[in-house]
Amino acid sequence: MKDSTHYDAIVVGLGAVGAATLCQLARRGARVLGIDRFAPPHDHGSSHGESRITRLAIGEGEAYVPLVRRSHAIWRELEAATGRSILTQTGGLVLAPRDGAADHHGKPDFVRRTIASAQRFGIAHEVLDAVGIRARFPQFHLQGNEIGYYEPEAGFVRPEQAIAAQLDVARASGARVHVDDPVLALDGGAEGESVTVRTAGATHTARQVVVAAGPWLPEFLPQAARDAWHGEFEVYRQVMYWFDAGNAAGDFVPGRMPIFIWMYGDAEEDYMYGFPSADAGRPALKVASEQYARTTSPAALAREVDAAEVEAMFRSRVAGRFPAIDGRVIDARACMYTVTRDRHFVVDRLPDAPQVLVASTCSGHGFKHSAGLGEAIAQRVLGQASDFDLRAFAHRRT
Repeated sequence: MKDSTHYDAIVVGLGAVGAATLCQLARRGARVLGIDRFAPPHDHGSSHGESRITRLAIGEGEAYVPLVRRSHAIWRELEAATGRSILTQTGGLVLAPRDGAADHHGKPDFVRRTIASAQRFGIAHEVLDAVGIRARFPQFHLQGNEIGYYEPEAGFVRPEQAIAAQLDVARASGARVHVDDPVLALDGGAEGESVTVRTAGATHTARQVVVAAGPWLPEFLPQAARDAWHGEFEVYRQVMYWFDAGNAAGDFVPGRMPIFIWMYGDAEEDYMYGFPSADAGRPALKVASEQYARTTSPAALAREVDAAEVEAMFRSRVAGRFPAIDGRVIDARACMYTVTRDRHFVVDRLPDAPQVLVASTCSGHGFKHSAGLGEAIAQRVLGQASDFDLRAFAHRRT
């Protein structure tokens, strides 16, 4: 079936950045269509799991700070417009051995890079030693040689609520949204040429297309882009765990427990991050780590988390560091990271198809920036002035 509407833009993929981009395009009066192979918010990709860390001082690079600041403002606007709870500020703690140079997301000495970012941008923070961390947060059992960065405005975003709110506003602003409708092919997109998007249910045309398909991105790249960007996007299975807080539930709630990034050694695997309870009815410590040893794909992803994985996570990372947590797991879920070689984002137009813009805002630190990135991408698509310079995320880094 041919769609008689010719759109200003079509957004393929309605996860974190796709939903944000669709919302911002619609709010600016564009004729826009959003398409997703599932019915977002869903648990098939990278934008689920109850909570995602947000922090203003970004050790991954200074280009991200304006985006996350704008994201916080947009989430507050969305909360007011929709009545949904999206952003919870709990304070955030980044800690590592004082005399080490523990890296995170490909950046060495991540704690001090974060401190430098806070100083550069005037972000409220404290630098704590082990004594100060223990006094503030006795839930953590430390080695005694830690340095910690504490940021009071850090916290977590509820990914499902953020996506749902942005889709609500997009629809209310005139966007069309097609769900459970896999995109089969993209055609065209040369300079000044329309792009045709063919799905299982219809064929659509648009002046521009934004592909924000997360781990499904590689299958949308035409051969020229696959050749030029070979090996750029790798997909990794990651697992999130919720451990029962039991009788210590009151110590693991927002207001008592911060979000945290804990590098307890200098090896890449000596690391975990976590959250206080996001659900008052289910008190738990949520924790996760990252693995980059084994790639996967959406089709091959092992979605079930077995008992051996839970036991290994508890024994290797949680036991001894959170004495109140005894290993009883409430839930465990798999998700996917799409990771670039340098762990930075890619927001760029395709070679030979400049009417198609790829947005891979990824590598394990994308959600916190997604609302601001959606606004910046919408402004770029519509040719509007923007406060954000996306050149740092070009495929060929400058």
